[in-house]
Amino acid sequence: MLKQRVITAIIMVSVFASVLVFLPWQAFAVLAAGVFLVGAWEWAPLAGVTSALGRIAYALSTGILGAVLSYFTHWQGDTELLQTLLVGACVWWAVALLWIQGYPSSAVLWRAPPLRMLMGWLVILPAWLGCLYLRSQTSGAWLILIVVLAVAAADIGAYFSGRAFGKRKLAVNVSPGKSWEGVWGGLCASVVFALIVFFVAGAPYWWVPIVVILPSAMISVVGDLLESMLKRHTGIKDSSQLLPGHGGVLDRIDGLVAAVPVFTLAYLSAGWGL
Repeated sequence: MLKQRVITAIIMVSVFASVLVFLPWQAFAVLAAGVFLVGAWEWAPLAGVTSALGRIAYALSTGILGAVLSYFTHWQGDTELLQTLLVGACVWWAVALLWIQGYPSSAVLWRAPPLRMLMGWLVILPAWLGCLYLRSQTSGAWLILIVVLAVAAADIGAYFSGRAFGKRKLAVNVSPGKSWEGVWGGLCASVVFALIVFFVAGAPYWWVPIVVILPSAMISVVGDLLESMLKRHTGIKDSSQLLPGHGGVLDRIDGLVAAVPVFTLAYLSAGWGL
């Protein structure tokens, strides 16, 4: 299992890095579209859609919505619309946090399949639009790398601090292994990472990377917990078996889909200008 995980991880990192660094942003846009469409296909069973035709239809509908929204926000350059959608995404993640804290009682509010399908669009589409915007910027490759590494830093910090000090459970009915001590460790790691970004990439003020990165790291925890809640509700262990040793695509990007909209909105609002 470990060998499988390592081989899959090396392949994923190699493909991601190659597309991000050596190819134009259009190639990254194609890769991102593929990743998010697979994510939608994996989300369908979490929404109660289990037939092959239903899963394909949900993925296609997600693709159509993503194409329409990206036409206006990206190709037409409607940044105001993008910011509005990103604000809406932040509100959505706040609601998701309340549902996670209230689970299993909160399931009565969202267990209907149409609502869970809507949840999937609220998870996937803002992240898709955020990725397109970030990568299309002059320093787009750096921005994508920063948000990915910010989530990774938070995960690593949470893992080690949780193992060393974890006592108080974060969401015992959703993910019993996560602790508040792990969360605080992850946030400390993200602050350290933000300061490293400041010294390496620069910013108008030292606190700007922290203002952008810290909320993104915080909300990535909610993305992870949301998928865990839905998997627990539906009795699904992994979103799929597409990535040997890692489960599905959603299992790898559950924190990232929450972090990207927050990161993009904070980046726009802070006027970082990286």
